[in-house]
Amino acid sequence: MKRAIPVVVLSIAGLVPVWLYQPSAQSSTVQATTPAPSTSSSSSSSSGSSGTNVVTTTTVDTEKGPVQLQVTFSGTKITAVKMLQQPNHPQTTAAVPVLVAETLEAQSADIDTVSGATITSDAYKESLQAAIDDNAKAASASPSAASEASSQTVDGSALSTEKGPVQVQVTFSGTKITAVKMLQQPNHPQTTAAVPVLVAETLEAQSADIDTVSGATITSDAYKESLQAAIDARG
Repeated sequence: MKRAIPVVVLSIAGLVPVWLYQPSAQSSTVQATTPAPSTSSSSSSSSGSSGTNVVTTTTVDTEKGPVQLQVTFSGTKITAVKMLQQPNHPQTTAAVPVLVAETLEAQSADIDTVSGATITSDAYKESLQAAIDDNAKAASASPSAASEASSQTVDGSALSTEKGPVQVQVTFSGTKITAVKMLQQPNHPQTTAAVPVLVAETLEAQSADIDTVSGATITSDAYKESLQAAIDARG
C-alpha cells in the first residue's frame, strides 16, 4: 500500500515555482475515479524533430475541479510535467509539485497519493497514465522510429593478409543483411574484381557461407571471416 504524504508539510514549502501548474480552460474530459465526472475521449500530442513528444491529456473533471496535464517525453523518458488545469484549492496547490517530482523520479504513474489531496492525486495519476499510453502508441506507430530501431551498422574485424588489410562494414535491417561495404581491401586488380561478387553472394545467402572467388582466395577468406565477425557482433 502506498504511503500518504501530508499536505501540511507541503504547504510550508510555499513556494515551489508556479510554472509547474498553469491553469487554462479546456473542454475535453475523461472519466475520473471521483463522483459525477464528465467524460470525453480525445487527447493530443506533438512530436519534435529531436525525438521529443509533448502530450496534452484530456481533462479529468472531479468534484474539486478539472485536472489536465501536459507531459513532455524524450523517447519514453518523462522530462517535464505541466499542470494545464487544477482545482483552485490550497491543498492542490501544495500537492502538485510533489506529484510532479514523484513522477520525474518514478518515470511512471505508479506514485503516492498526497494526503489531503486524494481526489486531485487520483485524477493526476489517471491523466498521467493516459499520457504515457498515448506516447507509447505514438512511438510504436512511427515508421521512422521503427526503421531506426531495427537498422544497425556493424564493422567486422580488420584482418591483415599477405595481400593487404581486409575489413567489411555490414548494415542490417532486423536480422537481414541489406548492405556490405569494404572499409579496407588489398589494392589489387583481382581483389577489385572479386569484391562485388562477394557482396552479391552475401546479400543472396544472407550469411558468410559463400563461395571463394577464384584468383582472390586470400581476400575471399578474409572477407568471409570479417563478415562473420560482423554478423556475430550484431545486437
